[in-house]
Amino acid sequence: MNKTDEFLKYHKMRASDLDLDNLVEIFMEDMTEGLSGTEGALRMIPTYIEAENDFLREVPVLAIDAGGTNFRASLIRFRRSGEIESGDFVSRRMPGLEKEISAKEFFSTIAEYVKPLADRAERIGFCFSYPTEILPSRDGRLIQFCKEVKAPEVVGQLVGKNLLETLGTPDKPVVILNDTVAALLAGRSVSMNKSYDSFIGYILGTGTNTCYIEQNTKIVKNRYLDPLKSQIINVESGNFKKPPRTNLDIIFDNSTFDPGNYIFEKMFSGGYFGGLCLTVLMAAARAGVFPVETAEQLAGMNDLSTNDTNDFVINPFPESNPLRKCFTDNRDAGRCSEIINALIERAAKLVAGNLAAVLLRTGKGKSLNSPVLITVEGTTFYKMHNLRNMFEGFFNSFLCGERKRYVEFTEVPQSGLIGAALGGLIL
Repeated sequence: MNKTDEFLKYHKMRASDLDLDNLVEIFMEDMTEGLSGTEGALRMIPTYIEAENDFLREVPVLAIDAGGTNFRASLIRFRRSGEIESGDFVSRRMPGLEKEISAKEFFSTIAEYVKPLADRAERIGFCFSYPTEILPSRDGRLIQFCKEVKAPEVVGQLVGKNLLETLGTPDKPVVILNDTVAALLAGRSVSMNKSYDSFIGYILGTGTNTCYIEQNTKIVKNRYLDPLKSQIINVESGNFKKPPRTNLDIIFDNSTFDPGNYIFEKMFSGGYFGGLCLTVLMAAARAGVFPVETAEQLAGMNDLSTNDTNDFVINPFPESNPLRKCFTDNRDAGRCSEIINALIERAAKLVAGNLAAVLLRTGKGKSLNSPVLITVEGTTFYKMHNLRNMFEGFFNSFLCGERKRYVEFTEVPQSGLIGAALGGLIL
């Protein structure tokens, strides 16, 4: 066993150090506790969107997708044939990026963006991908913006209600949902000609999250729900608090601006993976895996992006990559790639555990003729070197024997808009 292998084994950073059965078991137990309202468990947020219901067709809906720094909108119609008709696209920057604005300015700007489309739409579906409390009315109360958007007066406000009042159409139906729910619905919208047992939405980009369809009888913390119905549950899986962390995961978490929060997400999502790799590489240098001069170079790095780590394992030679400045010796560069690839493989196994737990929780997909459709969105899932292939290996190996389930995976272009549109049309 070489120095790199010894280091990874000692710190339990390899995929082989992960017990997938145990991860899935703990994740499922946490889902159950979250549905009961247990403090510290997965949040398991009800969305009040009954995804298995029928939805309106031949009705124009204004679909809005807002998240991060981007704002997009379109007028969409679902034809009876299953065809999706869309047009009149709007693409803008989110208001409040350049300077702090008031709540009135925020909603007035959005209303100005969409007014011509809203006048031609009977309903509105709004994918609002910021932390938001969803209410039984399917409106949403903003909890906080990400740091890019500066509109503090909007915090605590009802997003749908304020937009409708600003548009001058206070009674128009509006549904607020997040990007993970939109992904699930987008999958449903493009699968009208095939029978699926259920649907799951999964995001792995800057962050990560999962949603699925749950029977109301299982949502113990909301006893007033109709026991004969079901709804989409937003798992908030990135905030799973009981993952199998190592000492290096904890060191990295403590270096972030919000230690103790979203610790599962920090183990593999695109917003954190580069920083985690830097933490592990610096520890490897201290352990003698790399020469002293490399350790000094790494110690001088303030941050490392996920794109740079991914690019390095694909091609370590471009001088523009900051890691190349640290690893000028090809043997050391190879050891660096070994460590990053080991972390990617571990990430793939963590993703497999997350999705396997949610799939088993649904109790669906036991027939080849009626699989579960999993809609996956996010550049980290699709662009991270070899992650998808390794994920499929772990996922398929785990789901065998008594756990056998049938699934299909799909990616839907413009899933935020398509999912928002369907959310606005569900009866």
